[in-house]
Amino acid sequence: MNQLQCFRMIIMVCLAAFLLTPFAAAEEGPFRPQPGQFPPIEKAHSYRGELVFVDHANRRGSIRVEGSGMFYRNDPHPFAMLPYGMVRYHGAPADLRDIPLGTVLHVRAFLPPDPKLSSVPVLPVDNKTKDANHNRGAGIFPAENHVLLLEDEPSHCRREGKVWKLQEIDIQNNQGMIVARCEPHEGGEAEAAAETMTFDAATRIWRGRQRLEVAELVAEGSWPASGKKSLDDEQVFLGISWKPTPGGVFTRFHISDIWLDETAIKRAARNQTETHNAFIRSRWMPAWVDAVEYGTFGNAKVTATLFGGMNESLYADFKPGEHALMNAVETTLKHTHGAYGPAHMACKGPILDVVRMDGEPPLGSSGIQIQFETDLIIEGIRPGRIVRVRPADWPQVNVPREEYLNIGSSSNEERFPTPAIFPKY
Repeated sequence: MNQLQCFRMIIMVCLAAFLLTPFAAAEEGPFRPQPGQFPPIEKAHSYRGELVFVDHANRRGSIRVEGSGMFYRNDPHPFAMLPYGMVRYHGAPADLRDIPLGTVLHVRAFLPPDPKLSSVPVLPVDNKTKDANHNRGAGIFPAENHVLLLEDEPSHCRREGKVWKLQEIDIQNNQGMIVARCEPHEGGEAEAAAETMTFDAATRIWRGRQRLEVAELVAEGSWPASGKKSLDDEQVFLGISWKPTPGGVFTRFHISDIWLDETAIKRAARNQTETHNAFIRSRWMPAWVDAVEYGTFGNAKVTATLFGGMNESLYADFKPGEHALMNAVETTLKHTHGAYGPAHMACKGPILDVVRMDGEPPLGSSGIQIQFETDLIIEGIRPGRIVRVRPADWPQVNVPREEYLNIGSSSNEERFPTPAIFPKY
């Protein structure tokens, strides 16, 4: 065999080895949502932290993200809700305005869909791997700051089928610490790491239809007046917040609420559901436009997908034959057409059809598509655009000034007001 034949043989062997070797799965980078598609939650970046600022009118805020360092040193990290992003509080639909500052939230977020339109800082895509220094650790400023799902602790546990199991209490003067584990309700997983959290006399305790105080649990003998006591893995739901902790502890969260039974947590969910139902009926159901079939003289048929995360009673109000109103909105869900209210320039007409998709819809979608006909289509209602729509029998009210834009306004100051909006005295 000459040199040329040897060379060819080596090439063929190497090529065969390459073709027969399974390709290593490339590590997926940060995910950027695409227009007209609900992003898969499996590709979201997950983190949690304390809610420290809310701009409810623009559906954005800031979270002090938990890292490996000193929690109190972490600067607030801005986030924005995706148009179809969902907020959950007490296991029920919510708006940002419903969540108290200090609440610890679980976040599922992505890169900005369009960086040019982001209402919060656009960061390098690998920002979550960078060490923030000064004992703060890595991961506290992720570039994934556009949120698909924002949920408090009981909402997170209910969705994942988990509960908190109380192991031990150490109490003095109606305050102290509780050791607990968050585990699946039915078991089946390896034992989770125990977490130590503080509580105090302001911690709200719910049992059935009652709201109790720490002192009442002490008086009935469920908790000791002082010292330690085993709680025998009592299963509860916890509301978790953060407050400054003595002793130089890096990260220790605080128990704001304890729900001792199913009746109590379901009652909290019902109360929050009714709060959110009233809110959506006054601000209208958000959706995006899938298609527009144009007719003559302003007539058009609009097909739109309603966003998810709402109570079923709201979706049930969309019925074929009923009349509805549809208005264009910003990515922040602010109404953009109408000088003195959302109904001013809204398209009006009958709902022709309501279709529910088979199977479980992706998070952010209701899986419900409506077809709506109007005899006067407006510019802002085009395929891919965000709208709000309401059945005609929902209340017709005017939203507050900070929740709508002037007709034709495109300035950044109008979308996200600066201090110049405040009067000069």
